[in-house]
Amino acid sequence: MENKLFDSEYRFMQIVWEHAPVRSGELVDLCNAELGWKKSTTYTVIKKLSEKGFIENKDAVVSVLISQDEAQREESSQFVERAFGGSLPGFIAAFLSGNKISQQEADEIRHMIDEYQAKSK
Repeated sequence: MENKLFDSEYRFMQIVWEHAPVRSGELVDLCNAELGWKKSTTYTVIKKLSEKGFIENKDAVVSVLISQDEAQREESSQFVERAFGGSLPGFIAAFLSGNKISQQEADEIRHMIDEYQAKSK
């Protein structure tokens, strides 16, 4: 994915990921209810994200072309690269210096690292 999702686009994509495939008219109603958007705003974002390759609008049905996991991975990588020079330990140190995590969260992180290391052997 070479294009970044802006905050409003990401909120829109969360609706699409939850409901896709979804008729564009229904998506207008969902965006009005959840984001307070007008019809024209929703159609503008549909067009923009179709051009970026995130969604497809075919026969008035909007489908996803990029999974939520893939978008989150890319967004996370871009953030760590931009803010911490690509250093994941730098990011974790900065995060932990201002936040407390529970023992359960620490255990989950250790488990993820162990699984990753087992897969990469």
